[in-house]
Amino acid sequence: MDRQQEFVLRTVEERDIRFIRLWFTDVLGILKSVAIAPAELESAFSEGIGFDGSSIEGLTRVYEADMIARPDPTTFQILPWRGERQGTARMFCDILTPDNEPSLADSRNVLKRALAKASDQGFTFYTHPEVEFYLFESPTDLTQPLVPVDQGGYFDHVPRGTTHDFRRSAIGMLESMGISVEFSHHEAGPGQNEIDLRYADALTTADNIMTFRTVVKEVALEQGVFASFMPKPLVDQPGSGMHTHLSLFEGDRNAFHGAGNEYELSKVARSFIAGLLKHAPEITAVTNQYVNSYKRLWGGAEAPSYVCWGHNNRSALVRVPMYKPGKGQSSRVEYRALDSAANPYLAFAVLLAAGLKGIEEGYELPEGAEDDVWELTDSERRALGIEPLPQSLDQAISIMERSELVAETLGEHVFDFVLRNKRREWDEYRGQVTQFELQKFLPIL
Repeated sequence: MDRQQEFVLRTVEERDIRFIRLWFTDVLGILKSVAIAPAELESAFSEGIGFDGSSIEGLTRVYEADMIARPDPTTFQILPWRGERQGTARMFCDILTPDNEPSLADSRNVLKRALAKASDQGFTFYTHPEVEFYLFESPTDLTQPLVPVDQGGYFDHVPRGTTHDFRRSAIGMLESMGISVEFSHHEAGPGQNEIDLRYADALTTADNIMTFRTVVKEVALEQGVFASFMPKPLVDQPGSGMHTHLSLFEGDRNAFHGAGNEYELSKVARSFIAGLLKHAPEITAVTNQYVNSYKRLWGGAEAPSYVCWGHNNRSALVRVPMYKPGKGQSSRVEYRALDSAANPYLAFAVLLAAGLKGIEEGYELPEGAEDDVWELTDSERRALGIEPLPQSLDQAISIMERSELVAETLGEHVFDFVLRNKRREWDEYRGQVTQFELQKFLPIL
């Protein structure tokens, strides 16, 4: 038994922890959980906990149902909302086959494989997400309009506002679980908030995002409101994105920093951005995985719809934040398409794969976009070589289906499942008769 496992066992005993929740995600990034008693911990570390994988979205087929969840002791944290006495803790799990091999269907393993490939090239991948979400009055009937908890706007200070107390409670819980928060503020939409997590290696960040969503939902329940990470819940308001800052390090050195270059970007950084741009359309079905995601991407309000990059240009897909003199370690790029409902493990894996492909192949970075890309005409965008992102889930699936990069990164099992699941979602969606159609056509046809 290693030191980390011993630490977990000792802490469980000293803190009188009565339940340990083992967490993992399905292929869509929905959190799954099974609770075990402290007496089962040692065998969980050595042998894992068996479960029926065929009942979890995308994990396995019925005739290969047996799967094993083995907890990662480095992710042990006590859940603060379960109380101080006789408490509950959690650990994330790696999913294994009965032969003790990593499951090809495990999202966490998909990201681990991508990170191992980066490591083979000498890189560590860091990410820093800005997570947006809405707070609504608790809905009793989803056929009725959603009611935001306030009418605040960007950076508004709402006196005695629900969102102040909400963010304070959520951040307190996150930090008590070892998840550092950098900023928090009211976003542009009524009842919309943003909390930015401090940068960390991509696997830790993905685990932190899954914890973040759970914490936000728990605090919302405590405070009698409803939290949603839906990409575009309100027709006439901004969607919820998860703009994510990306950087590669070689040991302690930021591989994206190139002193004296334009925007202080190294050749590695420029090729990485070029990879993101070239492969953006084919990874969009992963970074924006729901029908509703495309309402955000094509709904304006600073959501990126076109494949281009720019320095401090918030209409661009990839933004290079302003360089701070003397802070070369902070050089990074920001990918702005990702939304708050993505599976973070798969999303980070395909973003990393796209960037690494740019470095491996020596992609040349095109000219940056200085204008507001939304304001250009179609012909002006064509003249500048700026292509659109997929405009619907259907289009995104069709592009992804032809992608060797995504198939290789996700692995055959996850790739096939995502395609099948998303086709089914699209078929269900296009078969709906919407309120828009009824209001527009019923009176005149």
